[in-house]
Amino acid sequence: MAFDIDKYTSTSKKVVWGDLDFDQFRTNPLPESTLRSLRYMADIEYHTVCYLRDLLVTPSHKEADVSAFMTMWNREEFWHGEALAAVLGAHGVTLDFDQLKATRLKLGWKDRLDPIKQSLLGNIVGKDFIAVHMIWGAANEWSAVAAYNRMADLEQHPVLAELLRRIAKQEARHVAFYATQARERLGKSRKAQVLARFALKNAWGPVGSSVMDPAEVTHVMGHIFAGPEGLREIRKLDEHISRMPGLDGLTIVENSLRNKYGYVAA
Repeated sequence: MAFDIDKYTSTSKKVVWGDLDFDQFRTNPLPESTLRSLRYMADIEYHTVCYLRDLLVTPSHKEADVSAFMTMWNREEFWHGEALAAVLGAHGVTLDFDQLKATRLKLGWKDRLDPIKQSLLGNIVGKDFIAVHMIWGAANEWSAVAAYNRMADLEQHPVLAELLRRIAKQEARHVAFYATQARERLGKSRKAQVLARFALKNAWGPVGSSVMDPAEVTHVMGHIFAGPEGLREIRKLDEHISRMPGLDGLTIVENSLRNKYGYVAA
């Protein structure tokens, strides 16, 4: 089924959490390991603007549907960060933009060169780059949906679980756009399939791994995807990706977690 971009842009809104009873966090606070994972998630949601910056210098921004989606996507992701920051704030953990800025500054020249690199690569490859962008986005958003739903199941905190499921519901719409675009574009171009397969196999990593400290990535992935249930979720993500045209057999999520972050399903 085609993704209705007009309906999406007209119904896009920030995630709502004002109706949730955050006072429950005082009587039933979250454990430190969960707060650490939520801090990671909030940081990454706020960093969406940097990903948008890098993509706006590629051929993707010339596509009307893609640019319309990316505008709303960035807005919704910002509010996901705000919602998670509110949960952290209820536990006395302050997340401010000076800290976010410091995280970006630690990246040094990598952060400054990323837009240039993306621009050169995107414009050399041409329109087939958009297919790579779309499947990369789909992989990331599938991972986000799984992470939010998995944490909601793990914690069983009535307020946190409801908030995370609301966020996951919006992320699922992001998946729908990216996956629809990726399937269509990959299906039309063998070159795009080859490029996407190469990029995912050689460069993809867990969402946020290009920004956050490896120790934080290891903590979050181990926290959320531990055990047999976690491994099943990881393999579901790889199945989604491998069903795309030309990407059969790819296991980028499990491979990345095992090879780069020592993931073991205990």
